[in-house]
This record gives sequence, C-alpha cells and structure tokens, in this order.
Amino acid sequence: SCTVKTCWMRLPSFRSVGDALKDRFDGASRVMMPNTDLEAPAQRNDAAPHRIPRRDRYRFQLRPHNPDHKSPGAKDLVYLESSPGFCEKNPRLGIPGTHGRACNDTSIGVDGCDLMCCGRGYRTETMFVVERCN
Repeated sequence: SCTVKTCWMRLPSFRSVGDALKDRFDGASRVMMPNTDLEAPAQRNDAAPHRIPRRDRYRFQLRPHNPDHKSPGAKDLVYLESSPGFCEKNPRLGIPGTHGRACNDTSIGVDGCDLMCCGRGYRTETMFVVERCN
C-alpha cells in the first residue's frame, strides 16, 4: 500500500494573479514621504556618520497625500507622483495627445470616444465605401 503523500506549492492561475494586481492598482493611493533624518544621513556634519540599522532602513511611515484618507497598509500599492495626462500634447515627455485621432463610438475600451476625447466632445462621420468583391 502507498503510505507516503507528497504535496508541493503551486502558483495560482495567470488570470487570478492579474485580477489581484488590477484590484490593487485600481485601489492605489498617492502618498508623501515624511521629512525625517532617514532621508539624508550623508549630509550630516558629525564626526561619525549617522548609521541606520539594516532592519530599520525602510521602516518609515508614508503619509497619504489627502489627509482624509487612511495610511496605506503593507500590501497596498502607492505612488508618489500622478501620471502625466495623455489628452494634451507634451513633446518633452513624448506624449502626442489625442486631438484629431479617430475613435470608436461604440467601444467602452481605450479606443472609445468617451475616454479618448477626454470630455472635449467628438464629431461623428458616416462614410459609405463601395468595394469590388471577388
């Protein structure tokens, strides 16, 4: 008879990992770095440089950018700066903007007119195309 049972760890499906990451991304919050001595130990003029124990190196409290929000937890995603807008042209960042682009009126995705036109409105054109078949 078989008396040995073997168990091993298995990764979850790619879909469930992606869904979990997307949920965390959608719930990410903007934070600010606190002003502490942890930020610039090399700028001190003491005879002995200020040393931070390795275990305490990243033990600082991130503050929410909006004081009405709660502080992020250990597993929450956070960001320090907002992403640049894609609606307006910004040559310095290489963003072409969305003015003059064709959009899909029936799509709710990134090619949809509601998202791509950034609330500016859009013009609908109806075109009749005659093509030769076979």
